Amino acid sequence: MTTPLAPDPEQRATFDRDGLLILRGALAPEVRDRAAAAAVRLLASDRTVGRDRSVDGKDGFRGVVALDEAFLPLVANPAVLPTLVGLLSPNIHLMSSNLISMPSLPDEQRTIRVPSRHGWHHDMSSTVADLGVEHTPRLAIKVAYFLTDPGPDAGLTMFVPGSHTRTGPVTVPEGDIDPPSAITPDIGPYDVVLFENRTWHAGGLNRSGHERLAVMMQYGYRWLNAVDDPAPGILDRPDLNAVERQLVGARDRHPDGSVAREGSGARPLTDWWKHLTAAPAR
Repeated sequence: MTTPLAPDPEQRATFDRDGLLILRGALAPEVRDRAAAAAVRLLASDRTVGRDRSVDGKDGFRGVVALDEAFLPLVANPAVLPTLVGLLSPNIHLMSSNLISMPSLPDEQRTIRVPSRHGWHHDMSSTVADLGVEHTPRLAIKVAYFLTDPGPDAGLTMFVPGSHTRTGPVTVPEGDIDPPSAITPDIGPYDVVLFENRTWHAGGLNRSGHERLAVMMQYGYRWLNAVDDPAPGILDRPDLNAVERQLVGARDRHPDGSVAREGSGARPLTDWWKHLTAAPAR
């Protein structure tokens, strides 16, 4: 792998404070172009396995890393991975890779992101239901790659900074759709946004005249179950390096396939981190 820069302590502090972080220029233009073209192909197909459709014309797929190799460069993006490891630990894997297409709609056609269904939520709601919000820690981080150009009406994901420390839901005034403290990140076409499982967020209003394409890559601890369907064939690819194999689901195994010590499957990222920086990860 290309040796990336060590994570910036100020960026880690920003994430700790806000529950989100913008990484400028972290998406290479050629990777973005290839991923966008692959997204268009998938959405135009009649494939149903892994398809994720919902109200207001939302379309997409889960597990896109296994559906088109154009998404593989996002798995261990060297401009993002040091920050992920620094905020979680080397003992992580890719839990989901979700392609989302949101159409441009006039306000009168919306059935969500309206006052009666404002759409604000945080991720991993089942964990909160089981543990309680006050006992739910940072477990996973999503990396949001926007494959269509950003802009004031592009429908980018909105956030409430600092909401990851709340013990209750965000408050949306009656008749409105957004909390007063909500923001739309000011990003360029090659910037990415990181946010954690407890951070409250919602899709923005897409009035741009074209669909909004995004890929959400969620990383969490290896002892958390993956959200996507199993894709064992991806581990058979000869072009994956050890770090990528860990991230796409390699288990705790010896080279001969026998069971290894618990946690040993995180050795690739653990060694990579030690070569990157002397600073401890989380």
